[in-house]
Formats: sequence, structure tokens, C-alpha cells
Amino acid sequence: MSPRNWAMLALVILVAAAVVTVALLVPWHRPPAPRSDQLAALAELPADKVERARAYRRAVRLVAYPNMGLGLLLALLLGLTPLGARLVGLVPGPWWVRAVAGGLLLVFLGELVTLPLSAVGHTISVRYGLSTQGWGAWFVDLLKGYAIGAVLGAIVLLVFYGITRLAPNWWWAWAAAGAAALVVLLTFIFPVVIEPVFNKFTPMDDSPLRTRIMTMAASDGVPVRDVLVADASRRTRAVNAYVSGLGPTRRVVVYDTLLEEAPEDEVISVVAHELGHAKDNDVLTGTLTGAFGTAALVIGLYLAGSWAPLLKRAGVDSLTDPRAIGLLMAMAAVVGVLAAPAQAYVSRSIEARADQHAMELTADPQTFEQMQERLAMVNLGDPDPPAVEQLLFGSHPTTVERIAAARAYARSS
Repeated sequence: MSPRNWAMLALVILVAAAVVTVALLVPWHRPPAPRSDQLAALAELPADKVERARAYRRAVRLVAYPNMGLGLLLALLLGLTPLGARLVGLVPGPWWVRAVAGGLLLVFLGELVTLPLSAVGHTISVRYGLSTQGWGAWFVDLLKGYAIGAVLGAIVLLVFYGITRLAPNWWWAWAAAGAAALVVLLTFIFPVVIEPVFNKFTPMDDSPLRTRIMTMAASDGVPVRDVLVADASRRTRAVNAYVSGLGPTRRVVVYDTLLEEAPEDEVISVVAHELGHAKDNDVLTGTLTGAFGTAALVIGLYLAGSWAPLLKRAGVDSLTDPRAIGLLMAMAAVVGVLAAPAQAYVSRSIEARADQHAMELTADPQTFEQMQERLAMVNLGDPDPPAVEQLLFGSHPTTVERIAAARAYARSS
């Protein structure tokens, strides 16, 4: 078979593998959340705090949606017109310089165009008291993110275009394998390499809370390396906790804001939810589906990139030309937008299962309900957002859904 036919076969296999992984590992039965319980929960929440959270979300939407639209529009402009190819073509030097510098130039343009809206978003967070960062600290974090993205982007671009020259007919296979391997690698190194760039993590002092967390994790059959406290208060008043990493890098991380804001039982409830993700191997599920999906995306780009009218519109002859970076970015951006609702649905299902796990592990749905209210009010989350927005972008069940699920669990237990 020709390389193109092999690529089509590989794409079918990867998509099938992703579908099977999701079908087997993602819970499709969500705990009950009767709408009557949701409406009752909404009516019981402090009306002034609900309105303040909704006002914040309305303000954020006026920035977030234009930001998303502007980023997508720029990606399409750079990829579906000769503009991106011309900009990369302005970079002098050998292929590897044009590939790395040209690609980073296009990414920088995207960041520069959306920077004013990001700054407005920060202003809104400060005005509503959610962000604790001044402009200096905010800008430093922004530069850190740019630097990390630039390093990873440079490596990806250098390897990708190096492969296209070493294996001009089969580069898609090597690139797909490399993309999948990168997803797996990042899962392991993110907690120990990337996260410390933005937060300081210190081991939780020996205390009854730490003992409860470690004992609960052990009884749940979820070995964790340590319990760490993140200095989240240096940038936000939001409360949270999470379990990250796989195997030897797995640890429980608790925001210092959560320790200051919530009573101990509510902290335990949040951690129990996060242990549910580890218990059900949700990080592994995400890693596998991400690896399969990323590899499939690379092959899909190869197949789409052989369509002459698309190449002509971008002003290039082949995807192996560094001047085609804009076209690659545009196609990836479109796939990302189209895949977002499905990703959100899968995420909501997984989060609902972790909620159920937390209530079963602690046998305390009432505290779980109280914690959900605190999370929404402190983090300024709309407890009952617009249905379309939740369908397209909601990564978690809504607050009122989670409270309703807790009440349904309490009735059944």
C-alpha cells in the first residue's frame, strides 16, 4: 500500500482505540441530579452571592468569547491565506531556523493579538476580588507561560521538521508516535517540572488533617507520595485541591486558600473527590485518549494537507515546508473547537463519578453539599449557568447538579 493508504488505516485504528478507551473507561451513567433538587438548591443559596457570581461570569464572558473568537480568526487568517507562509518566509537562515523561529513568530502574534483581552480579564478578576495579583506578578506569570510554551514549541517544531526531512514519505508515522509519546511524558513531568514554575509546593506539616488524608488514601487503595500545600494565595482567592501525576509522581495538592477558607471536613471531602480520579485511573484515561487523539490529529493533518486546493490557499506546496506552519496551526485550531463539546461531556461524566466516589468514601453527602456551595461562592462560579454554555464548555457538573446528586445519594443511603 502507499503511505497515504497506510496513514488512512492508522487513522482508523487510532480513532477506534480512542473510542474503545473512552467507551470502557469513561462512566456513561451519571449519578442522579433531579431538576427539582437543583432548583431547590439554587433557591437556598445566598441570593446576593449568586448574583455577584453571575455578574462576574457575565463580565468574563464579554472577554472570554471574543478572546476565543479572535484567536481562532487569527489562526484561520494565518493558515488559510498566504499571510502565514509569507511571515515565516521572512525568517532568514537554514530550514531549522525558519521552522523554529517562524513557528514561534506565528504563536507570538496570536498571543500579542489576544493580550489586551487577557489583560481586561485580569482586571475583572481583580475588581471582583478573585485575583490577588498585581500587574507585575501577573505579567511575570504570563512570561513564564510564554517561555514554557516557546521551549516546548521549539522542540516540537525542530523534531517535526527534522522528521519530515529524514522520512519524507513516512514522516506522519514517526510524528504521530512522537506526539503520543510527548503526551505521556508530559503527564509524568508536569507535576515535578512545570507546576513548580508557577507555585511553591511545601509538604503539609504533620497534623491531624495530613494524617486523615494519608489514612483515607491508603484505605482507598490509592498510594500517594506526599501531601503538598500550594501557595495559590499569591495569585488567587479561589479554593481547590487536586491529585496529579502517575505512579511515583502522584501527590495530593491542597491550595493554601482552601485550608484557610474551609473547615477540615470539607477539605477531606474535596480530597476524597480527587482520590476518586486516582482510584478510577482518570489521569491514565486522559493520557491514553490524549495520546491516541494527538496521534490521530497528526495523521489527519497529513491527509488533509495533501489536498491541493488547501495547500494553494495557504500559499505552500507541502506541509513539510516550514512556511506551512500557519496551515497546520489553523487546522489544529478548527479540530480543537469541534472537539471541545465532546471533551467537555466526557469530563463532566468523569467528574460526576469522582463526586460519587467522594460521598461513598466519606459517607458524608451533607459535607459534600456544603463544600460545593463554598466552591461556587468563593470561586465566583455560576451555580446554574446557561444550558448551552454548560453543554459546550462545562468541564464539571454545575453546582446545583452536584448538590442535587448529593441529596439523591443521601436519600438512597
